[in-house]
Amino acid sequence: MPESGNGGNPNTTKPPKEMSMEIRLLLAFLLMGAVMFLTPYFYKATPPPAKKSAATSPAAIENPGAPAAAAAVKPAAAPAETPASTPATAEQALPPFIIDTDVFRVAFSNQGARLRSWQLKKYKGNDNKPLELMNTAANVDFPFSLYFPGQKPATNINGAYFKQTGDPDGLGVTYEFSDGHTSARKVFRFEKSSYLCQIRTEVLIDGQPVQHAIEWRGGFGDLTVPNPAGANRTLYFNVPDNKLVEQNAKVAKDGPVSTSGNYSFAGIADQYFAAVFLPEGAGSMTEITFSDTVRTAVEEKTQPFPGTGVANGSSNRFSLFVGPKDVDLLKRVNPKLEAVVDFGWWSFLAKPLFLIVNWINDSFVHNYGWSIVLVTVLINFILFPVKMSNFKSMRKMQALKPQIDAINEKYKAIGMRDPRKSQQQQETMDLYKKYGVNPMGSCLPSLIQLALVYPFYKVFTVAVEMRGANWLWVTDLSQAEHLAIKILPIVMIVSQFLYQKMMPAASSDPNQQRMMMLMPLVFGFMFYNLPSGLVLYYLTSNLVNMGQQWFFNSTEAAKEAVRSVQPPPKKKNGRK
Repeated sequence: MPESGNGGNPNTTKPPKEMSMEIRLLLAFLLMGAVMFLTPYFYKATPPPAKKSAATSPAAIENPGAPAAAAAVKPAAAPAETPASTPATAEQALPPFIIDTDVFRVAFSNQGARLRSWQLKKYKGNDNKPLELMNTAANVDFPFSLYFPGQKPATNINGAYFKQTGDPDGLGVTYEFSDGHTSARKVFRFEKSSYLCQIRTEVLIDGQPVQHAIEWRGGFGDLTVPNPAGANRTLYFNVPDNKLVEQNAKVAKDGPVSTSGNYSFAGIADQYFAAVFLPEGAGSMTEITFSDTVRTAVEEKTQPFPGTGVANGSSNRFSLFVGPKDVDLLKRVNPKLEAVVDFGWWSFLAKPLFLIVNWINDSFVHNYGWSIVLVTVLINFILFPVKMSNFKSMRKMQALKPQIDAINEKYKAIGMRDPRKSQQQQETMDLYKKYGVNPMGSCLPSLIQLALVYPFYKVFTVAVEMRGANWLWVTDLSQAEHLAIKILPIVMIVSQFLYQKMMPAASSDPNQQRMMMLMPLVFGFMFYNLPSGLVLYYLTSNLVNMGQQWFFNSTEAAKEAVRSVQPPPKKKNGRK
């Protein structure tokens, strides 16, 4: 994978011009000659200490567990020595530095002190491999490259080789670079069992700090799903407005878009995961959105992915959260982070549904599929008194069918545009009103069932807890079944046919009845590629409705509903 250059205009296709190998060798010989010639004038003592430093530094790089030895040989204050000694030490590629925690496996390169891999151990992609959060196939700046919106160093910082010093416990690493005029330092520090880490960056030109942003570009999150670019967003939380702002790649199609303000956090996220930078202390924070048209390791076709750059001063100091958009986990890190889990306009229904499903799963069944079944049954039984009233209304409508047919026969010769047609409608409504029939009653159970489809849909497409949750043969409730012929949608179609057969006919019009019998096929088509958990909800609702309809049909209330609309028997006239 080719290395990318210094942060700059992402729309510039021409890479920065680099020195040829011949010029680099010539400069190296000149620097070495300068060192050999000038050292006796600056250091009158014997030279062994300087040789010892040169011998020890590579050992410190190769052995990150021994930083104390490296510190012992570092010159205390020798600014004149830096231009000569540092390039000779830094111009070498080292093996990736691996940080292994309970939740991450992260790999850094000393070229640019940038990321090469960030895997989540507890999550897998559709390829059944540990989830890789960075796009390893993107031909743009690697994550943690530096972007310079203003003054840029003459040296290609993102392509330079840094000195690498690991922490003794293996949970941190420090990168340092200097060419005598430009110096850069990056520090990464992790915790053993946390999704939080610390990141520090600083760039100086001739001792003066340079404004820069930390990048994460080329795509983020689960890149094994279909259309991963569509789920990628940059984001920041505006504290004065108490509002989360999200942006896709389109906003930066003409170049980077920068915003600044009092932000609680900023970063990048996809459907289920987020990488957000939380500044240490109050103050202004800058978020930059890029547009990178790149391929992924799974899909050759290029897609426009949003990228982000964040900064909070001339030197950046952030806590970095990289992990799942788990509501409880996010709230523990920062209460504002809960806003990253966006249930949309229907959050007043979707969020309570999620909390109930999650609570039943954690407290009782320990399976999200069965939790969805139980919540669906519970909702339908809570609504059963309302549904009983509608069952009675539908039964009355069925019993009134002969009288409705008589009204229709009376006006059958009248066209739809004839003013007298309104009299037919009025007579029908008067008949319904006389017997307390609600003509919309037959639709209400279905409307209630449909009203919860979108909130449930948001639960399955937003809550990371549903990602990878299995149930019987279903391997992931947040996705459609991974089968050639999907079972749940087919069973749902059959159940809806049976349910409609059990229901009293809502209309005497045979054309309308035939149209209603086509509805199961329409719903089956709509649900076929939706999340399996959503199909399970609708199927369970159908089964519960069938059970409740059967129960009502067996009760005296159904018979009483029919008797209430029948005219009283005529009395026989005369006596024998």
